[in-house]
Amino acid sequence: MEITRETLISDIVMNCPEVTPAFQAIGMHCLGCAMASGETLEEACAVHGIDVDEFIESLQVFLLEN
Repeated sequence: MEITRETLISDIVMNCPEVTPAFQAIGMHCLGCAMASGETLEEACAVHGIDVDEFIESLQVFLLEN
């Protein structure tokens, strides 16, 4: 799965559930909440004060290693 700034959180979790710990590690614990269903990765990172590009890179590394 290609993960971009515009990818919805819900799509990432549905297609790559193994990345859930990576989200939880940066404080995104409510992956199943109503906001996650319509929130992009960029929007979620902005709310949590996370650099979206760095997080995308870390997700890609995580997926390659797991």
